[in-house]
Parts: sequence; structure tokens; C-alpha cells
Amino acid sequence: MNAVAHQTGPRFGRFLDDFVVGDIYNHWPGRTITEADNINFSLTTMNRHPLHCDAAFAAKSEFGKPLVNSGLTLAIVLGMTVDDVSFNAIANLGWKEIELTAPVFPGDTIYARSEVKEVRESRSRPGQGIVTVQTEAFKQDGTVFMRFVRSCLVPREPR
Repeated sequence: MNAVAHQTGPRFGRFLDDFVVGDIYNHWPGRTITEADNINFSLTTMNRHPLHCDAAFAAKSEFGKPLVNSGLTLAIVLGMTVDDVSFNAIANLGWKEIELTAPVFPGDTIYARSEVKEVRESRSRPGQGIVTVQTEAFKQDGTVFMRFVRSCLVPREPR
């Protein structure tokens, strides 16, 4: 006798046919970035730039205080999109047009939203397709600080 896997509990994420061009997903909740987040991420990733981890140095910069490492903001914003965009994805296919349009500082709370730009069936992988979204990230005061385009490979819902 063959065992059949059955999903239990709530369904998470979207499958290929759930994506509609023009749909906008407001990712929730937001995330307040702490000084510890910034320093830990910067040093873990070997980014020793003093604007991220030396408050005295950063105080003399044009910003007057430490900046959050843009790699950290990208990682957090990408993570915020997972439930809505890639929870069921097979693979991320790429990011492009990453724009950093404003600084982020420790203590800022960041939010994001994504718009579905393209949905198409894969030419080489039956039952799967490519979803492309544009994500925009903004701070608590509404200032947009980042935009990027992301594509991922998403399956059709299993039957």
C-alpha cells in the first residue's frame, strides 16, 4: 500500500495560477531595525565600513549617525515578501534593477509592497511558471528607500 501525503492545516503561499498581473501585495508586518541588527549583520558579512558600526565616525558623516547596511535592508525586505510571493517557489531566478533611493537608520521601521508584473508558464518545465514582481520598500514616514524586480519559479498547485 502506498502512502499519500495530505496537507494538514492552513494553506500558505501562492501557486502559479494565484498570481494575476497588476495585483499588489502589502507585506505585513513591518520590521523595526535595531542597532544590534545592523552591527551583527555588517560584521557577520565582513562589511566593516565604519558608517555601519562606528557611531563616532558616522556622527561626522553627512548623515550624522550610523546607516543601516543596505545588504541588511535588502535581506529583510526580501524576507518580508516570502509569504506572498515565494513561499511555494521552487527557486529564486534573480533580482535586478535594485535601487537604493534613501538612507535607512537604526530605529526605522520598514514596510514593503509588491506588484505582480508578469506571470508565464515555463517553456522547459511543465506544471511550473515564472512570476516576476516589483517590490517597493518604504519607511514609517512613507519614504521609499528601495525598489527591485524579482523573478521566481513557482509550481501550479498540486492536485
